Amino acid sequence: MKIVEIIYRYEDDAGVVHDRPTDAEAALQRLNDGNRAFAELFNSQDEQAGPSRHVLHIDPRDLGLLTDGTELRQMPFAAVLGCSDARVPIGHIFNEGPNELFVVRVAGNTLGSDVRGSLNYALEHLGESLKLVVVLGHSGCGAVTAAVDVFLDPTGYLSLVSKHSVRMVVDRLQVVVHVAARRLEAALGPGVIHYSRYREALIELSVVTNAALAAHTLQREIGSGEINGVRVAYGVYLLKERTIWAPRYGRDEVDGLAAPPADTEAFIEFSNAVLQSQRIAALLAS
Repeated sequence: MKIVEIIYRYEDDAGVVHDRPTDAEAALQRLNDGNRAFAELFNSQDEQAGPSRHVLHIDPRDLGLLTDGTELRQMPFAAVLGCSDARVPIGHIFNEGPNELFVVRVAGNTLGSDVRGSLNYALEHLGESLKLVVVLGHSGCGAVTAAVDVFLDPTGYLSLVSKHSVRMVVDRLQVVVHVAARRLEAALGPGVIHYSRYREALIELSVVTNAALAAHTLQREIGSGEINGVRVAYGVYLLKERTIWAPRYGRDEVDGLAAPPADTEAFIEFSNAVLQSQRIAALLAS
């Protein structure tokens, strides 16, 4: 049986001090490196070599364990807007410990007023350390799936009439699903709806489009680095592979978090990159 041990270690006399990234690029690199380390912990395991073990050393300042009266302050280097899905432990998948990520979670990682308020708080009050905002979707998202199923069978919307809170989430995602469906039809013709895995492809295309569009929206609201040099990135966490997937417009690279498209032309190129990616192409080929 394969065994993986992830150990969070605090040692009273270890003197561990974690340096925060000094800019957005360094923050992005740290999260991407952390995710690769997390995925590799599981992917490269050799049963004959014993347990795979990873030790994450905890800075005593980040758990309020100092006894010298030092104030425990929030010092995250990144804010992450993620889905509420319990299969996506955001700190774990980026290989981070306490006080390093400011995490906001809501079904479908949508930009409602509460989410915007939480992110604005981080931007306004945690500027000393905050360098990056990330919008993180994930494969097989339940909220996006519900929106896709309503799109494919509008009669299903009737079951949401009395469920106001659930309906709000589905409503926010409908525009993204419509855009994704139209993009598939434009690329492959109206017959694409008869492909055996069309529904699955539409879900995954909607997931990545939703994350990229939300990141684009946040970047426009923040501005081009006017707020303490903070930048925005997006990605999709793949549940089975435990890696981050983010197609780039104009590039073949898909691994790790990436900057969102900046304008209409870039979004067109982004959608082309998504459709041509191995992940989506495989769904549409079967």
